[in-house]
Amino acid sequence: MRARALLGGLAIGAVALFHRPSADKGAARSTAEIACSGSGASQFCGSVTGLTKSLHNPILSFNRANILPPPEAPGAVDPAITQENIDRTICRPGYAKSARPSYSITGPLKRRMLEQQHRGERMADYELDHLIPISLGGAPIDQRDLWLQPRHGQANATDKNVLAYVLWRLVCENELPLKTAQEAISRDWTKAYETYATPANIEQYHVRHSQRTADQGSRP
Repeated sequence: MRARALLGGLAIGAVALFHRPSADKGAARSTAEIACSGSGASQFCGSVTGLTKSLHNPILSFNRANILPPPEAPGAVDPAITQENIDRTICRPGYAKSARPSYSITGPLKRRMLEQQHRGERMADYELDHLIPISLGGAPIDQRDLWLQPRHGQANATDKNVLAYVLWRLVCENELPLKTAQEAISRDWTKAYETYATPANIEQYHVRHSQRTADQGSRP
């Protein structure tokens, strides 16, 4: 039941609020807040809708320097992943999990980066993110593809994960070339979000998939 509540908040908060016409922004925010509160998932909904509020409301403009990776992390790809072999690699179930480095490698790396870049802050507040996700052919252990992304606030790790999933589905359903997806998310992932994480795409790929997963998990 809790999974259903969370997903209900995502569907109403992330999709409905994101896509209301600008003249109805105030009403959209109010509706989303009520829906999230009613579902018991207000923190989750707030995380997902942080970027969408900023993109569509100039009053909530954000500082891109704080939400984009540093210059030393422009993104890097695994040269073994090509458009021709995506069906055998990134689009194969379980690929990203199998290619992801173990915590024995990423844990010390994350601690070292946190000490250098955000001394005194908590590891739990940051995600060691692949700018070009492994699921889109990002290099698993190349530091040019790794950065510490905030898990809270505007344009956070949850927002980018939604975008990554939508792009992965578009690529694997041959709706978008792999290289186009890689370039878009590495150039400016917030602009890629605005372009590809449309209401229809979030609903079709992310929300419906999450609902199906929750339904299957709740079965006896």
